Amino acid sequence: MRGGDHQSDTMFSYISMEDRIPQDHPLRPMRSLVDAALREMSPRFAQLYAWTGRPSIAPEKLLRAQLLQILYTIRSERLLMEQLDYNLLFRWFVGLHLDDPIWDVTVFTKNRERLLAGDVARGFLEQVVAEARARQLLSSEHFSVDGTLIEAWASLKSFQPTAGPAGPPPDDPGNPTVDFHGERRRNSTHASTTDPEARLFRKGRGHEAKLYHQGHVLMENRHGLVVDGMVTPPTGTAEREAAVEMLGRVPCGGRLTLGADKAYDTREFVGLLQEMTVTPHVTQNTTNRMSAIDGRTTRHPGYALSQRARMRIEEIFGWLKTVALLRKTRHRGTARVEWMFVFALAVYNLVRLRNLEAQLT
Repeated sequence: MRGGDHQSDTMFSYISMEDRIPQDHPLRPMRSLVDAALREMSPRFAQLYAWTGRPSIAPEKLLRAQLLQILYTIRSERLLMEQLDYNLLFRWFVGLHLDDPIWDVTVFTKNRERLLAGDVARGFLEQVVAEARARQLLSSEHFSVDGTLIEAWASLKSFQPTAGPAGPPPDDPGNPTVDFHGERRRNSTHASTTDPEARLFRKGRGHEAKLYHQGHVLMENRHGLVVDGMVTPPTGTAEREAAVEMLGRVPCGGRLTLGADKAYDTREFVGLLQEMTVTPHVTQNTTNRMSAIDGRTTRHPGYALSQRARMRIEEIFGWLKTVALLRKTRHRGTARVEWMFVFALAVYNLVRLRNLEAQLT
C-alpha cells in the first residue's frame, strides 16, 4: 500500500553521527591524518592562549573548519557557517555535536592574528610533511621549484601615487572614474591604497599588468608532494630568491637536484646552487643569450627525469587556483596571503596522502 506523506518533527534521534558517516567516505582517512597533525601541534596552541579567562573555541576546530572551506571550495566564512549549521558531515569532521551552536562568522577574523603570530599554517604543513616522511613517501634528494602569480584583492583604481598633491574629489567615492591615459605607473612611485603590499606586475609581453602577490612551491619529485611554500611580492628575482630560501630549510644529507623552468637559468642562481651542493636541473634558456646550464649537466639521464617530474608542480598550482580559490586572494597583505597559501598547500598534501594510501593498499 502507499505510504502516507507524514512530516512530523522528531524530537530525538538514536543514530549517532559516527554511524551516519559511511565507513568508506574519503574524509575518514583525512580526518585521521588531520587529528594526528593537530595533536602534535597542541603545545604550540597552548602558547597562543592565556591561562585565565573564558575558554575559547578550540583552534583545532577552527582549523578543521577552514580545511573544509578549502576542500569544498566554499568562497566565504559566512557560507561555511551556513554549511556547518545543517551539514552533518561537516559537523562530524569539525567535531561538533548535533546540538552545539554555530559560531559567529567573526570568530575567524578575531583569531586570524593569533594564528598568524603563531605561524600555525607553516607548523601544520610541517606536521603533514613529517607524516609523509614517516610513511617513506618523500624523496630526500630530488626536488622541483616554481612560482605563480596570485591576484591581489585590490583594483587598479587603488594604485595611487605615494607622493604629490591630491587630485580633485572623486565623482563617485565608491567607484570613482580614473583616467590612466598618459600616466606612468611604477611600484617605486605608486602603491595600492587597498593592499599596499601588492605589486603591479605582468606575466610577460602581451599580458596586462595587475596587482599581484607571488606564491612559491618546493616539491619533491617522487610523489609530487609539497615540501615547502611561501609568498613574496612579485619581482624579477623573487622566484630565484625564494628557491634559495626554501632549499636552505630542506634537511640535507648529501647532494640534491633541483628542477626548474628557464626563468631560473641565470649564472648567479646556478652558481648559488652549486655552492649549496645542489645540481641545477634547470631548463636551458637560449633566447638571445648563452645558457648557464651546459652539457656536463644535460648529458646525464637524471636531467631529463627532473625535467619531466618538474611539470607536476603545475598540478599543484591548478588545484590551488581552482579548488582552493587562490586565483584571486580574499585577503590583504603578504602575511595573510602567505598563511592561506601555506595552509592550502597542507590541505593539498592531505588529499595526495589519502589518494596514495588508497593506491598502495
